[in-house]
Amino acid sequence: MTAETPQPPAPHPPYGTPDAPRIAVRGEAHLEADPEIARIGITVSARGTSRREALDDLTRRNATVLDLVKTYGEAVEKLETGAFSIAPELTKYGRGERVRAYHGRVHITAELTDFTALGELATRLADLDLTRVDGPWWDLRPDSPAHREARQQAVRDAVQRAREYAAALSTTLAALVELADIGAESPAPYGAMGASAAPRMRTAAYAAETADEAAPLDLEPQRQHIHAQVNARFTMTPPRLEP
Repeated sequence: MTAETPQPPAPHPPYGTPDAPRIAVRGEAHLEADPEIARIGITVSARGTSRREALDDLTRRNATVLDLVKTYGEAVEKLETGAFSIAPELTKYGRGERVRAYHGRVHITAELTDFTALGELATRLADLDLTRVDGPWWDLRPDSPAHREARQQAVRDAVQRAREYAAALSTTLAALVELADIGAESPAPYGAMGASAAPRMRTAAYAAETADEAAPLDLEPQRQHIHAQVNARFTMTPPRLEP
């Protein structure tokens, strides 16, 4: 006598049945939280009548900016150099191609966690010659607890909605069939972003007018909006639909 091979349980059909009616709902959550980090973009420029003059000037100014940012120690969590360029400027008139001057640029990104130091640093950077400061861009960390709380609230909202639908039929939920992030089955193309997700930007670009340092900028952190959505499907106990 041979033992029978246990059979796997039959999969749930992708639709409801009279014995297992299905409810499909969407859970949502909208939260606000204080930002955890702020980014600023720094563009250092230089101009010279020769390539070497422009390059030497750019190197000096770039070092000055980096040294200034590094004096803020642990308040600066990340400091990165991005694009570098040096290009000739040609004369507009006359025959042939003649170089009038050379222009150089270096782009730097600084990420800070101390927002008090942020205002002072942004002001001191903008006070330097031929230095542009863009930002700040406020943000949360990718592993911020605010993201987890929003997802959990979205799940609780989905369960509550499903229960309310079931209660309207004088029945109860039986089992969870599926739980998925919005777009999990068909993710959006890389780089797609809604207009509402664009960060707020402020710009400061000027040279020092006096020998005295300018007063630090008062930068008010921008509250961050967290939005989470989930799709959920449940089965419920068959309701008794009275005529």
